[in-house]
Amino acid sequence: QVQLVESGGGLVQAGGSLRLSCAASGRTISTRTMGWFRQAPGKEREFVAAIRWSGGSTYYADSVKGRFTISRDNVKNMVYLQMNVLKPEDTAVYYCAATGTVALTTAPTRYDYWGQGTQVTVSS
Repeated sequence: QVQLVESGGGLVQAGGSLRLSCAASGRTISTRTMGWFRQAPGKEREFVAAIRWSGGSTYYADSVKGRFTISRDNVKNMVYLQMNVLKPEDTAVYYCAATGTVALTTAPTRYDYWGQGTQVTVSS
């Protein structure tokens, strides 16, 4: 089992920045692809970013490319999402997730473990 706890969400003005953190416990995440997803009210959960176990490969949704950066620290069992130039449409609950594979994937069904989410609200 892997337990994931997100933190760092909050209220920010458009153009501002936030850094989300995801603390993992239980089984190691060092060999797993990790991802961030988000879900806005009335919408389906959508992929935001993913990072392979080594940190050498990352992938982003087009909507956040160039503004968000995913990173990880396998020694500390942490995953981060640096979000810059935030827009009102980035408002959502953000979830950290862990796969059971080393492959880079954007499909929510490939992720076995999920955190409880952290709210990000961007005001215009």
